[in-house]
Amino acid sequence: MGRRKVELKRIEDKSSRQVTFSKRRSGLFKKAHQLAVLCDLELVLIVFSGNGRPYEFSSGNRCPKIF
Repeated sequence: MGRRKVELKRIEDKSSRQVTFSKRRSGLFKKAHQLAVLCDLELVLIVFSGNGRPYEFSSGNRCPKIF
């Protein structure tokens, strides 16, 4: 039994949209960390929420703190 395909459209319920954003943001940061470790690189990732709040991921200590 596989996963079902997710239809990409805006989530209308504000609470569900926030939960989905939080889960996908953490998954994206996890994948960014894995990429940085596997490929031995430094990576900076910035994501802005719907209301403009920035979230950042930095894999190396040479990458400056942006916010």
